[in-house]
Amino acid sequence: MARIEERLSDMLRPAVEALGFELWGIEFVRAGKFSTLRIYIDKEEGISVDDCADVSYQVSSVLDVEDPINTEYNLEVSSPGMERPFFSIAQMQPYIGETVAFELTVAKQNKRKFQAVLEGIENDQLQLSVGQESLTVGMHEIKKAHLVPSFD
Repeated sequence: MARIEERLSDMLRPAVEALGFELWGIEFVRAGKFSTLRIYIDKEEGISVDDCADVSYQVSSVLDVEDPINTEYNLEVSSPGMERPFFSIAQMQPYIGETVAFELTVAKQNKRKFQAVLEGIENDQLQLSVGQESLTVGMHEIKKAHLVPSFD
């Protein structure tokens, strides 16, 4: 996770948890004048639009006081959804045996973007199955990862 996202997570986690939600992750996407701060929240029962509005209101107050971002941005609060992005190795643990889409920072075995079955996790290493190949990837090598929903 980039430095700004880590700072924002530390800053916003108490406000999100006080409302009864888990702060699943934060993305800050810089795009000139149209940057976006995307906050993912979760809870066991699922997330409603009202939940997102409540968190947005609370988080906006914290951001207004702390003012951690020195550029214009749009705030989005969302559920991780069916294609939930992963921000930590602990979030992946319940999804062993599932298919995950990966984008690596550097190609490994000629693969930078691919889908693989998450076979296991050991320390910060993911054991993956890509077709007939096995691949081990460290969490530090992952730029992005998200669950690939199965409709079986």
